[in-house]
Amino acid sequence: MYEDYYGFVEKPFSLTPDPKYLYKSESHGSAFELLQYSIRRREGFVVITGDIGTGKTTLCRALLEQIDRNTFSALVLNPFLSEEDLLKLILLDFGVLSREEIKSGRLAGVSKQELIDTLYDFLLSLLPLRASAVLIIDEAQNLPLPVLEQIRILSNLETDKEKLLQIVLVGQLNLNGLLRSPEMRQLDQRVSIRYELQPLSRDEVAAYVSHRLSIAGGSAITFAPKSLHLIHKLSGGIPRLVNLICDRTLLAAYSSRTNRILPGTVRKAAQSLDIRPVKGSRWFGWLRRKPSIAAALLAVAGLAAAVGGGVLTMTDVLASAGGVVLRHRAVVDETARSDESRVEADAVVQAGVTTVGEPGRPFTVVVGSFPLGDEDQAGSLLDVGSLTTRLTAMGYDVYHVDVDLGSRGRWRRVLAGAYDAMADAQRDEARLRATREFEDARAVRSSTVTASVTTTP
Repeated sequence: MYEDYYGFVEKPFSLTPDPKYLYKSESHGSAFELLQYSIRRREGFVVITGDIGTGKTTLCRALLEQIDRNTFSALVLNPFLSEEDLLKLILLDFGVLSREEIKSGRLAGVSKQELIDTLYDFLLSLLPLRASAVLIIDEAQNLPLPVLEQIRILSNLETDKEKLLQIVLVGQLNLNGLLRSPEMRQLDQRVSIRYELQPLSRDEVAAYVSHRLSIAGGSAITFAPKSLHLIHKLSGGIPRLVNLICDRTLLAAYSSRTNRILPGTVRKAAQSLDIRPVKGSRWFGWLRRKPSIAAALLAVAGLAAAVGGGVLTMTDVLASAGGVVLRHRAVVDETARSDESRVEADAVVQAGVTTVGEPGRPFTVVVGSFPLGDEDQAGSLLDVGSLTTRLTAMGYDVYHVDVDLGSRGRWRRVLAGAYDAMADAQRDEARLRATREFEDARAVRSSTVTASVTTTP
């Protein structure tokens, strides 16, 4: 239909995960580089998460297209497998087994241990060839616990010096919660890198649309800037929703025989899909993408009700969003701020994070430092909250320490982990610095960051 009219060689906004259409936004580009790094360095377990429709499967397929010839790969798209079927599929993708062998039933009597031994022998055979192997499992949040345990066992296939199998788990946001369950503790501790894909920003949506139009070969159509802004607003930056809206928009434009997409056409297309913009300010749009911090705000709201229906100031709420142990002040009468009108309560905001005041061991890792002046505090506390949520998702205990730097004011430092030995702290420093977000992380003595000193934060 509209493809021929506009000169496209194919649909530019198909929902299939075609790797050539991968747009490397800041988040997707970082994830791609991180995956390439982890495979080259044989980092063991890597976990990539993202909301529904953020392009996880497309990212996986693009990665496989660019893996070098010395890397054997296996991609599991269906997580609803038995342990034996998983092993057979891995061996099939690696070329050890043939599809005929599996279909014929000749492997029916082969035990799980024999399949593992076959995989181990194959991986060992790669060493003299200076080759490696990577296993990517998509939709990993749906993996049954016994299969996840089998995957953990596969991670034990190693020599004295290196891992033989690189494993990448890709899934929705609840994958992190699954891995943090008590049953999965051993697997979770093996994860060396975690990364969460973020929705596209307003500018990235415009670049994303242009990128896909260019790949599809069309040059006879343009989107007005206000139309692109509306697409971002309607989609929330989720690539799959952008594709749906744009595809229906092109169909509507074709019906009108127009080559310039105006906001009215986008709005009409969105209505036909029953897609409406998320109401609220940019603040609430940000919260929608930060469920852990949103949960913190709900907890704070519950605290306000519990202490008599008082009102929390925005600064109180932002501070709580970081998951810090703070003294929250509920004000019964905001206009008359007398001591008698204030109700104070101590509260730990449970937002899926495990934050405590200070590390109780000699060494820690400094990840960030934020000013707490009146002009900076709201933004700093948002940054602290976001950083805390990110680090906790990676499995770290997070600590917040406030220090007074004299003329430079008060600062809040974010620390990851507490260690008895500097070597352990340096190991996690290296793990954090492997990602662009934490490239300034540094292992230090706890005493150097918990004291109020006049050094650079």
